[in-house]
Amino acid sequence: MDIIRMESERLSRLSDNLLKLASLESEHHPFHPHTYALDEQLRRVIVALEPQWNAKKLELDLQSPSIKIAADEDQLNQVWVNLLGNAIKFTPEGGLIRVVLQPLTDRVRILLEDTGIGISKEDLERIFDRFYKADRSRRRERGGNGLGLAIVKKIIELHQGAIEVSSVPGMGTTVIVTSPSVPGKRV
Repeated sequence: MDIIRMESERLSRLSDNLLKLASLESEHHPFHPHTYALDEQLRRVIVALEPQWNAKKLELDLQSPSIKIAADEDQLNQVWVNLLGNAIKFTPEGGLIRVVLQPLTDRVRILLEDTGIGISKEDLERIFDRFYKADRSRRRERGGNGLGLAIVKKIIELHQGAIEVSSVPGMGTTVIVTSPSVPGKRV
């Protein structure tokens, strides 16, 4: 029964993520930007994920001035949950995750750095591909279906932003998201 339950939950997450990605790629996906405090949003996500990072005795460091952004709050919330969730998942016990917000002239830069297992150069080229898992040894019960980063990239593109990832295996990963402070016309 436990196996059936776990597989049902995995298939449900897969279906939800496929529907989310298909919706994001359609021209009719709701996009509701409004001005809100990005630093507060990140604090809420970090608090919501506290049971996960606390269980692994991770240090989570948020360096954030007060930053307002005009964006679709629900969509960007999904970005932070996915990116921080990955950092937590792939950072060994006792590691560090650092989140740094940097206001630029007409943009904002968000750096997420971890001391995790890192990603090989070959895998970095494919991490935004659908269903691609850089850590092929992951077991199903650990979660993940290879769609999270594809969803993240699509949401950032909808906000006319950019995402870059650099990593050194065994040393950690740095993700840099750059987004306009105020979104332009949707493409």
